[in-house]
This record gives sequence, structure tokens and C-alpha cells, in this order.
Amino acid sequence: MTPTEAGSTEQGQHRLVVLAGPTAVGKGTVAAAVREAHPEVWVSVSATTRKARPGEIDGVHYHFVDDAEFDRMIAEDDLLEWATVHKVARYGTPRTPVVQAIAEGRPAMLEIDLQGARQVRANMPEALLVFLAPPSFEELERRLVGRGTETEEERERRLATARVELAAEAEFDVTIVNHEVPVAAEELVTLLKSRV
Repeated sequence: MTPTEAGSTEQGQHRLVVLAGPTAVGKGTVAAAVREAHPEVWVSVSATTRKARPGEIDGVHYHFVDDAEFDRMIAEDDLLEWATVHKVARYGTPRTPVVQAIAEGRPAMLEIDLQGARQVRANMPEALLVFLAPPSFEELERRLVGRGTETEEERERRLATARVELAAEAEFDVTIVNHEVPVAAEELVTLLKSRV
């Protein structure tokens, strides 16, 4: 399916676009480029149980909640997807803002991991799942090593994870290859703004 063929479930309505892909492929960078160039695109803000870091604003970077509130959100089915990250904090996508953005006719996007994308597929099957792929595995490895933020052991672990994540591409509706961030961002915007 090409970006122009992808649409929504109802005439004239947008549907949720979920961006996922392997580690180090540039999901956050592409999502940030979309936000900067297209402020009309609504991007979900995740809830998390971790504490805010310096400079982070509640409701802008994350919705910072305590464990009891996160438990309530799970129990009341208020999350489209959620996961525990690094065995420390939980992160999730609040359902209500997503549903409201779509009801208002806004192009709406989630940028999440593969596990989260699978949960969204189960909870909102009409969502369009977009796989952000690297030009090659060698390029993905170069980007990961180029970060300089991981130890050799961490890099090897992340590369092994990336191999597994790349194998999941067939589960997605559309693939965008991230050769250049501005081009990938514009392809994503085309999907976000498409209507049936």
C-alpha cells in the first residue's frame, strides 16, 4: 500500500497512524520533524510512572503519574497500550485523547515500540501501522554505533533486538524507509493527512 492509498475507516475521517520500527532507526527524530513542520498533526503524549527529568513538562513531554494512577488506567482500560521499560517504569498511551483527536478530525500519530504497536493493533484494529525501516542493516548498525551512548555489550544486545524487530515488518500496513529524515517525515505526513 502506498501513502496515497492509505486512508481511514470512515468517509472524510482520519485514522490513527502508529509509527514503530527497530531500535536506532530514527522514530523519535522523524516524529519530531513531523511535529516541527506540521503542528496541525496531533501526537500522543505517553503516561509514565517515572519521575520527570529536568526540563520535562507534565502534559507536554509525558503525563507523569504514580503507580496507583497507572494501575487505575490499566484496570479501567484507559490505555491503548502499555509496557514496563527496563524493569523500572511503566509507559502507556492514554486512550481518551487519541479517540478525541480522531473524532475532531485531526491527523493523529503515535510513536511507539513494536510491542506497543501490536497492542494498538489488538485494541484499535482500524489504526494504520507504519514500519520505519533503515536503508540497510549495516546503516542501522552505523547509526547505533554512531550514537556513542552504549557500551559494546549494549550495542550487541540492541543489534540482536533490532534483527528480531526487523523481522516484524510484515505485520505492518506500510513501510517507510528512513533514508533521510525530512523525506521520511513528509511520507508520514502524507499518510496522516490521507482520507477516504
